[in-house]
Amino acid sequence: MPAYIQTFTTLTPEHVYEQDQLREKMKELVAENDLHRRVIHQIYSHSGIQTRHSILNDFHQNGSRELYYNGHGARPGTAIRNSLYEKEGRKLFVETARNLLNGKDRLSPESITHLITISCTGFYAPGPDYDIINALGLDPAIERYNLGFMGCYAAIPGLKMAFRICQSNPDANVMVIANELCTLHFQGGTSTDDLISTSVFADGAAGVIVSAEKPKISPYFEIRDFASSLIGEGSKDMAWTIGDTGFKMVLSTYVPEILSKNLDGFLHPVLKQYKLTRADIGLWAVHPGGRAILDRVEQQLDLPAETLKYSRKILSEYGNMSSATVLFVLREILQEKDTSGESKNVLAMAFGPGITIESGLLVRHG
Repeated sequence: MPAYIQTFTTLTPEHVYEQDQLREKMKELVAENDLHRRVIHQIYSHSGIQTRHSILNDFHQNGSRELYYNGHGARPGTAIRNSLYEKEGRKLFVETARNLLNGKDRLSPESITHLITISCTGFYAPGPDYDIINALGLDPAIERYNLGFMGCYAAIPGLKMAFRICQSNPDANVMVIANELCTLHFQGGTSTDDLISTSVFADGAAGVIVSAEKPKISPYFEIRDFASSLIGEGSKDMAWTIGDTGFKMVLSTYVPEILSKNLDGFLHPVLKQYKLTRADIGLWAVHPGGRAILDRVEQQLDLPAETLKYSRKILSEYGNMSSATVLFVLREILQEKDTSGESKNVLAMAFGPGITIESGLLVRHG
C-alpha cells in the first residue's frame, strides 16, 4: 500500500548571515595567527554556501551576545546551550507544526493520529511532542515518537516510520517534524573538525504530514520504499558526542572520500531492491552535507552537472541544517514547475554518523 506526503513546510529562524560575513567574524573571534586566518578564509570561501540562519544574533556586529562572547567566550557550557535549545527550539517545533495545519484544504488538528519529532541538537522533557499537542489542540491520546541524536540522516527514518504506520493503518495521518539548532554548538577551536563544522552548519526546521490518501492537489510525492546501509570504516570520521562545551561534531576531511568509495556498493543493491536501474531515477534529493560531499557524489555516480542542483541550491541558501536539510531539498524539487506532466522517480539520500547512508524512493506526480 502506498503512502503520500500531503503537506510540506519549511522554517528558518529570523537571523540570517552572509557566509562572507561569518568568514570575517570567525577570523576575528577564533583565529590565533595568520595561518588560522588563511585556513578559515579558504574553508569558508569554498564552502558553496552563501547564507545561513541561526536563532542567535551573536555574530552580527551589534549582536546581543546572548550565548557567545557574553562572559562565556567561544565555549559556553552545555547547560546554557541546551537551555536556549529548550527556549527557542520549542518555538520552531510549534510554529512548524502549526504551519502544516494552516491554510485551505489542510487537515484539522483532531485528524492527526501520530506525531514524530526529530532532533539531534538538544533535549528536554516533557519534549516538543508535548508542546505541539498542547499548542495545537491535538488529541492527548495521539501516538508520539521521538527520533533523537541520529544526525543528518534522521528525516529519512522519520519518513520511513510514517510510511510503515500508514501501511498498517490506512486511516493514519502522521505529522513528522525535524528541527535542528546546530549553531548552538559552535566550537571556538582551530582544529580542522571545528573549523569545518562551524563553516557549514545552520538552523532550520521542516515538517510533513504523511497519509495513505492520495493528495487532491498536484504536484505531490508518493512514498514507495526505503533502504539503508552502514559504512564501518567511517565511524570515527563522522560522529556526534556530548561534551562539557556543547555537542561536538566530528566531520573529517576524509568523509567525501569515504562516501565516494562506498556509494556504488550501496547503490547497486538499493536499486535492485527498488527494481530500478540508475537511468530510472529522474530526480536526486541528496543531503548537502557540504560542497565536497556533493562533488564526490556527482563524480562517483557520473551524474550530469545539473542533477544535484536542488541540493546545491539548498546548501547555498541555508547551509547544512542536519536532519531537516533533505526535507528542504525535497520541497525544492516539489516546488519547481514541470510542464512535462510526467511522474518521476526521486531517490533521496542522506548521510550521518556511522557512517550511515539512508535512502528513500519517492515518485513526484504532477
